[in-house]
Amino acid sequence: MKIAIIGSGITGLSCARRLIEAGMAPVVFDKGRGLGGRVATRRAEGRFQFDHGAQMIPCETRGFRTLLDEAMSEGCVAQWDTDAGERHYVGTPGMTGLAKFLATGVDLHQATEITALTQHADGWELEASAPLSRFDRVVCTAPAPQTTKLVGPALTQPLNGVTYDPSLTLMVALKRDANAPDTQSNPTDAFAWVARDSAKPGRPTQNCWVVQANADWSAAHLERTKDEIATLMLDLFLSHYGLAPTDVAYATAHRWRYAFVSRQLGQPFVTSRDGTLHAGGDWCLGPRVEHAWQSGTAIADDILATA
Repeated sequence: MKIAIIGSGITGLSCARRLIEAGMAPVVFDKGRGLGGRVATRRAEGRFQFDHGAQMIPCETRGFRTLLDEAMSEGCVAQWDTDAGERHYVGTPGMTGLAKFLATGVDLHQATEITALTQHADGWELEASAPLSRFDRVVCTAPAPQTTKLVGPALTQPLNGVTYDPSLTLMVALKRDANAPDTQSNPTDAFAWVARDSAKPGRPTQNCWVVQANADWSAAHLERTKDEIATLMLDLFLSHYGLAPTDVAYATAHRWRYAFVSRQLGQPFVTSRDGTLHAGGDWCLGPRVEHAWQSGTAIADDILATA
C-alpha cells in the first residue's frame, strides 16, 4: 500500500512512525525546510538559538510517556528543572529534538508543497510543482483551514467549527543577564509567556529569551510586518525588565497564525467516505504536543485496521 502524509509536524511524523513500525513505507511531504511544525527551533547568526513555538512537552498518558522515555534514551528529549523548582520535558538540543527522533527512518521530502489532491480510480494524485506518483491512502495534517482548502469536500465532516488563537513571538538575545526568573506566565497585559530559553538543557548559547504575546494582543497586531511586531514586542520586553536597546544582541519576531486551537474537533481524526483520505492534527483533540501525537497514532491505527 502506498501512503502519502502531508505535513511533517508531530501528527504527520507520529503517523509515519507507527506505520513504519508495522512494516509500511509512508512518504512524508512538507512545504517547509524544517520539520516539527510548532515544535520548532530557530537558529541565528551568532550561534543564537530559540524554541519559538511550543515551549514544553506536557505528558498525561502512559503511551506518550513511553515515547518520551525512548526519546530521552536517545538524547532527543530532556527534563528541564527551572529555577522555580518545576520540571518539564523539552526537546534537546532544541525542541525539534522530539521531531527529529520521530523522523528517524522516515522517507521525508521537504520544500515540497502539495497544492492539489485529485482522486482517480487507481488512487490519489498529488500535485506539487509537478504531479507526483499516485497513492492508495493520503493523510493530511495541515491546520484545519488549510486542510479544508486542500481536501475539504472529500471529508465526511466539515472542519469550519475548529477555531484558533494566534501567537506572536519575539526572540531576543541579550548582551547581559536579565533580572528575571527562567519562566513567567502572563507577566504583562500583552505577554502570555516569557522564558529564558537558554536555561533549558543542552542549549549552546546564553541569554536567549522567547516572549509570546497573548491571544488578544496577537490578534490585534497579527497583520503587521514581522519587523513592526519585533519592534513593538521588544520595546515592551525591554521596558518591563529595565533593559536598554544597547543590551540587545539580536532580535526578531515570528507570526504563528494557527498557534493554539481554541475550539477543537473533539475526535482524533476525520476521513473520507471510502476511508482512503484521513485528516488530523492538534486541532482534533487540543493544543498540546501530546494531542498531535494522539491524532497521528490514531490515524495510523485506523489505516492498519482497514488495510
